[in-house]
Amino acid sequence: MSILLPTNLQQYPSPSLSTSPPLLSPSPSSAFSFLGTRRRCLRFVTSSVASLQSSVAIGSAPAPAAVVVERDQIRLGLPSKGRMAADAIDLLKDCQLFVKQVNPRQYVAQIPQLPNTEVWFQRPKDIVRKLLSGDLDLGIVGLDTLSEYGQGDEDLIVVHEALNFGDCHLSIAIPNYGIFENINSLKELAEMPQWSEERPLRVATGFTYLGPKFMKENGIKHVAFSTADGALEAAPAMGIADAILDLVSSGTTLKENNLKEIEGGVVLESQAVLVASRRALTDRKGALNTVHEILERLEAHLKADGQFTVVANMRGNSAEEVAERVLSQPSLSGLQQGPTISPVYCKQDGKVSIDYYAIVICVPKKALYESVKQLRAVGGSGVLVSPLTYIFDEDTPRWGQLLTNLKL
Repeated sequence: MSILLPTNLQQYPSPSLSTSPPLLSPSPSSAFSFLGTRRRCLRFVTSSVASLQSSVAIGSAPAPAAVVVERDQIRLGLPSKGRMAADAIDLLKDCQLFVKQVNPRQYVAQIPQLPNTEVWFQRPKDIVRKLLSGDLDLGIVGLDTLSEYGQGDEDLIVVHEALNFGDCHLSIAIPNYGIFENINSLKELAEMPQWSEERPLRVATGFTYLGPKFMKENGIKHVAFSTADGALEAAPAMGIADAILDLVSSGTTLKENNLKEIEGGVVLESQAVLVASRRALTDRKGALNTVHEILERLEAHLKADGQFTVVANMRGNSAEEVAERVLSQPSLSGLQQGPTISPVYCKQDGKVSIDYYAIVICVPKKALYESVKQLRAVGGSGVLVSPLTYIFDEDTPRWGQLLTNLKL
């Protein structure tokens, strides 16, 4: 697919969305006229999605193949600013991996618990690019960024796909007024009679790889994509786009700008992921061991998130008899192996006896109170509750998947 920059934006006239004129009309003499003195600009990148020839036809060109340069340090890329940066550092801290920055203005840091690892703070898209070029070995980015700038490159391996922050989705949004008022699905949008080769559906987006790819996969023709640096939500009202393709979290910004999502219009569900370079894992000394430790810490912490340990004493004649009473309650099955039941030794009249048994179970937060009630119902007393920090399994499932992926 070729990329064309029309010299006149009136090539694609705006359909009437409402009785009110657009807030800003594109200049007929220039393909770049937005958004004023703040130098935000929107430029049209046109093509028929039906003519998409390759995965790199539109959007950023893929980085050259990674080259593993000899060095002692394993490099981990983290977002340099914003909510993603803070959440990534907090997650590592919760896993007892403390990122130490001598100077907050520096872009390189250390993790004392991983002495062979160096942290590089980068823009998320640059983390992906540097993974592909071999300058980084690991990185934490959003799946949306990885998919847009990684473009399906086989050298990029998602080591952990659910870090539980940065949740959002990439979605198409259209105005909720004018010719779009009764359009509620991607199918209805594609079948609108207004779109043709001469006047395609104009979509403003920063995702110039995922956007055309999605349209092609859904068989939608007559689409022209435009790239923008910001304020996408204003594009339809300004008359410079018919729809937008952007990240959505709560949807509040869309509503405030009279936009709506449509059925079938979600391109990608996204959250933060841990990604690695395949070549680094197989060729760089120490990289695989570092990933193993990071992965074990992450899995242990994330599995324990929202889980509570409940301990209670229960009078009984034997551990088996107590176990039967505990397991008769639906919320008290504990972990996969069932509850832990141990004798409580008491000394009375100079003699040691077993009158009580201690029950230990692990329950999710939503079932906590119900579990406490059921323990009491079968004779439990002195119930203690504490949050879990880590659950280390005998094996880390994602580690086995990674080794299989690497054919090791």
